[in-house]
Amino acid sequence: MATLKAAITFLKANIRGLICASQRPPRLSHHPPDLVRWIEREGGFVHHAVKLSQDTPFGFGLISTEQIPQGTDLITLPPHVPLRFESDDAPPSPLLAALSRRVPEELWAMKLGLRLLQERANADSFWWPYISNLPVTYTVPIFFHPEDIENLPLKPFQYQFDERCRFLLHFEEEVRETLEGVQASDHPFRGQDVNASDLRWALSAVSTRAFRLHGNRKVVQGGSSDHVPMMLPLIDMCNHSFSPNVKIIQDQDDGSDSNTLVKVVAETQVKENDQLLLNYGCLSNDSFLLDYGFVVESNPYDTIELNYDEGLLDAASLAVGFASGKFSSPAPWQHQLLSQLNLAGKMPNLKVTLGGQETVDGRLLAAIRILLSGELVEVEKHDLEALKSLSSVAPLGIANEIATFQTVMVFCVLANVVLSRLEDHEAILKQGVSDTAELIIKYRIQKKSVFSGVIEDLRRRVKLLSAQETPNAS
Repeated sequence: MATLKAAITFLKANIRGLICASQRPPRLSHHPPDLVRWIEREGGFVHHAVKLSQDTPFGFGLISTEQIPQGTDLITLPPHVPLRFESDDAPPSPLLAALSRRVPEELWAMKLGLRLLQERANADSFWWPYISNLPVTYTVPIFFHPEDIENLPLKPFQYQFDERCRFLLHFEEEVRETLEGVQASDHPFRGQDVNASDLRWALSAVSTRAFRLHGNRKVVQGGSSDHVPMMLPLIDMCNHSFSPNVKIIQDQDDGSDSNTLVKVVAETQVKENDQLLLNYGCLSNDSFLLDYGFVVESNPYDTIELNYDEGLLDAASLAVGFASGKFSSPAPWQHQLLSQLNLAGKMPNLKVTLGGQETVDGRLLAAIRILLSGELVEVEKHDLEALKSLSSVAPLGIANEIATFQTVMVFCVLANVVLSRLEDHEAILKQGVSDTAELIIKYRIQKKSVFSGVIEDLRRRVKLLSAQETPNAS
């Protein structure tokens, strides 16, 4: 658990403000303004059948009170309503811009979070009707109790989480040093102290709610690194589904870049009492938990990230019936191919994944196929792309393919020991636990199911290959 040192330090220092199990997080304001009326007053549109509900599976969400036809406009925000870090009418202060430049790209949500904190410090902010409706706490891990977070398995997740907490601890110091002695008139937060707890809230508010859209383009669905992060009042209360019934588009009311509207449109027919659901992206449960605070059951995009562990793979191949040392002591020609796969050499990338759309990481699959084959002549008949593909049918022969799949299966079993028994998890859930403990257990269950899914898929493939290898008894 050494990787969680910064995380535990951060959580213990910022433990205040956590909510009790099964309690809805309060809003920033006890009596926040009506968000729908505010949007309509600012020239936006909200369909009369769209209502805010507190009783969805994800807490707050939007539902329809009647059947709505496909293609219907449900919510429209005029261009001045989305909150961005920088816009023509409200550029950030020089000090805020300076602080934002210290935020790494992978934590882009913190940059917009600084702007959110600037507006939160101003009770007269144009966005106050929206900000006052935001919750005080979030279900993301940086709000968890230290005892709960220690139950999160898998080192890659721990590393990402620890890095996020480490950043917040260091960034708090940078904010304090930058703003020390600044006059209230020049202070981006109106003289208010901004500590790690405030930064945690801002980062969580943005990561759970922001969208990355084009700033002034006509068409948008999906996202890329050059898209503009923005918070979309009311729209951000649409919850997630891989089978969404609504979508976000951007349109222009007169063809000019300055009048880009953000809309939510019914992608399918929306039935009465249905939730309005968007697809947040084809993400793993690591991303959903870390950034959004929930876990998706039977997530087809969920993966497990592991290290290319030569010792573990040697143990797996030995269990399958091969002599030990094939992975830790490859032949020179095999080592050269491993270097081409970036699994050996001076600066290898040893991170491989199981599950998701690939089932087995292509680099891992190619490496095992190569190392279980002692025939350079056979390997040279195929390029690396073919050896990396699960759809390539036994490129190095059926015996090699069966051994490869069996090795991956045992590798899964050995790697799976970091998770406790599934039955234990289910028994704990039946007893009743806190919301955060329940979320962690669900995360562990889903990760265990990824291992099971990979093993089941490969077992089926081995059975088919074995049938081809066995001659007909005629």
